[in-house]
Amino acid sequence: MSTDQKGTRILARTFFNQLRASGYTPHQVIGIATELLELVTTDLKEGDKAVAAAQTTPASDAGTGFQPRV
Repeated sequence: MSTDQKGTRILARTFFNQLRASGYTPHQVIGIATELLELVTTDLKEGDKAVAAAQTTPASDAGTGFQPRV
């Protein structure tokens, strides 16, 4: 398991333990997890739209974006 995966797992476990210690029921934790997934899904979809929009930008705007180093 990579360090990045370990950090993610530790964060999730800590968040879960804090929710349970604060009195949230397992069903409420599932509701929170569902909401988090919906937020991430929306964020990813918006990111995909931004990438698609950038790819359809006219050539006249090409100088305003990322310029690779030569």
